[in-house]
Amino acid sequence: MQEIRTTSLRHGLTFYGTVAFAVAFFGARLFATMNPNVVVVKGGIHFHHFWYGLAMITGTGWIGITTLRNDKLTRQLAIVFGLGAGLIGDEVGLLLTFGDYTSNLTEIFFVAAMAFIILATLISRRREHIEKEVLNVGRKERLTQVGLLVAAFSAIFFAVDDWTIGFLILALGVLLYFWGFERERRPRSLNQHI
Repeated sequence: MQEIRTTSLRHGLTFYGTVAFAVAFFGARLFATMNPNVVVVKGGIHFHHFWYGLAMITGTGWIGITTLRNDKLTRQLAIVFGLGAGLIGDEVGLLLTFGDYTSNLTEIFFVAAMAFIILATLISRRREHIEKEVLNVGRKERLTQVGLLVAAFSAIFFAVDDWTIGFLILALGVLLYFWGFERERRPRSLNQHI
């Protein structure tokens, strides 16, 4: 008999919302790129699509709070919420820079949002495995992991020809790696190995 676990996080809703977020984000990016001169102006006010996204998020949030639990409605709300979040996400650069359409903050936001969603889903689904394989390692092994991460990160500075900072970060990473490195010890005698 298979045991069914209940959880407070409904992964199907997360999936619907994430797919809708990506569709809205890429759809808005594609539309804005292909039609840079199309704007909605009413009464002298320029309506950016983050306003539509904000209305979608607010509306779905209120409906979700005030209605009885209904699985079909909940899935639909997750889709509309994701669409609204994607429309807002597409204009994060504009919102944070107060009007700079060329800001790359939008792309940074998208990557960060996707990374957060993936990590949150992994942690919620596979917490025991993550604790075992990531959190429950020794201090020495953790130092080698951090050292490897820092050393690999130095490639960014080499890519932009900032050799001084690149070598400093690479050296720090190598130092941390070897500080935490433990060789596997060979048994002193054959009896210890058996």
